[in-house]
Amino acid sequence: MNLEDEVRALEAMGLEALRGVWRVRFGAPPGLRSVDLLRRLLAWRIQADAYDDLDADLRRRLRGAAMSRPVDRRVRPGARIAREWQGQRYEVEVVDGGFVHAGARYRSLSEVARAITGTRWNGPRFFGLRAGSDT
Repeated sequence: MNLEDEVRALEAMGLEALRGVWRVRFGAPPGLRSVDLLRRLLAWRIQADAYDDLDADLRRRLRGAAMSRPVDRRVRPGARIAREWQGQRYEVEVVDGGFVHAGARYRSLSEVARAITGTRWNGPRFFGLRAGSDT
C-alpha cells in the first residue's frame, strides 16, 4: 500500500481501529477520544516518518515562537468553533451579537453548550477557549 492509500484508509477507521494502527506503528496511543484529532495526528505521524520529521533546529524555533506569543482566544464574527462531544462533531458560527448552531441563534456559547449537552457548562471552556479546558 502506498503512502497516500495508507493515509486515505484512516478515513474509514473508528477510534479503536485508529488506536490499533497507532499501537503497531508507534507504541502506546495517546489517550484522545476525538476520532478526528487522532486521525489527523496519525496521518501526520505516518507522513512525517515517510518524508522525514522536522529537524531539531526547526522544532526548537517553532516551540520558542509558540511560547513567546500570548494566545488570543477572542472570537470574531465569521469564525467557526468546533467541538466533538460523545462521538459527534458540533460546529458553531460566530455572528454579530451571538452564535448560530444547527440553524438556531444563541446569545452565548454557554447556551450553545447547554443545548448540546443538556447540562450547564461554561461555554468558552466547553469549546476550548478558556485555560483549563479539556478539549
